[in-house]
Amino acid sequence: MKNSFVDFIKIFCKSGDGGSGCIHFYRDKHITRGGPDGGSGGKGGDIIIQGNSHIHTFLHLRYNKHWIAKSGSSGKGNNITGSNGKNLLIEVPVGTVVKDEKKNIITEITKNHEKKILFEGGKGGKGNAFFKNSIHKSPYYAQPGIKKKGNWIFLELKILADVGLIGFPNTGKSTLLSVITKAKPKIGNFSFTTKVPHLGVVKMDFNSFLVADIPGIIEKASEGKGLGHFFLRHAERNSVLLFLISSETKNKIQEYFILLNELKKFNSNFLNKKRLLAISKSDLINRKKKDEVKKIFLNSKEDIIFISSFTKEGLIELKEKLWNLIQS
Repeated sequence: MKNSFVDFIKIFCKSGDGGSGCIHFYRDKHITRGGPDGGSGGKGGDIIIQGNSHIHTFLHLRYNKHWIAKSGSSGKGNNITGSNGKNLLIEVPVGTVVKDEKKNIITEITKNHEKKILFEGGKGGKGNAFFKNSIHKSPYYAQPGIKKKGNWIFLELKILADVGLIGFPNTGKSTLLSVITKAKPKIGNFSFTTKVPHLGVVKMDFNSFLVADIPGIIEKASEGKGLGHFFLRHAERNSVLLFLISSETKNKIQEYFILLNELKKFNSNFLNKKRLLAISKSDLINRKKKDEVKKIFLNSKEDIIFISSFTKEGLIELKEKLWNLIQS
């Protein structure tokens, strides 16, 4: 489905109004001047957000952008409280950040089934029975329910993964993900094959970790070139960054620093994350070329590993190194 990966959306939310209190006096055929017995109004429904690990985008919200909870019912005579408005549940992917119109963070959902109240429903008004006292024995007034205003909010997805794959387009990120996990990303020998993040689970004996394939970065992505760099927010929660540079790249050290620079421009905290540098497609170069690459990166003090998704060279060592970095 075209554009099925929706990771940013604006929706309108309004919690329910509180029901009005009731003005009523008890009457029957034997009592003509009974006391006040007007009940209170019911509470308005809440707007609740909940994480769902089976949902991975906001596609289900694209055509349903207005979420309005039911209002509470008015109170009735005989001290009957009005019914509460039904709560409205919005299910979102795990990793959702909720922001107001000024882009301030309201809340975040980081666990499956995690629930948070976005907007509380209005309280119901008190009926006239509530206001009866020794001085005012027959009050002829009641409270209206509290009215609630609607709010436009932004939902932004930041994928929760242990490892993020960082690299230029066509460096073998998608192929690597398909080999070390059961993920099936689109793979091709052309730029911008990956236009949306893909996730895969790497099995390690009785343990596992999650890897995200982030769309390829190019120089000046921060200025809007290529796919831009807005998608890099998906890597903000990765604990480890795996940089992939193809063995076919002529100036590997330059490409590496371009990647670091683009990450820094988006969020300087990226440079504080644990990282590993992998030279992909290593089956295309011999031992002498590998030694030359090691010398190039000697001064940068980066931990380098040579891998090949085709021959499976270095993949076991790669998974072990990533697991150790995650655990450290």
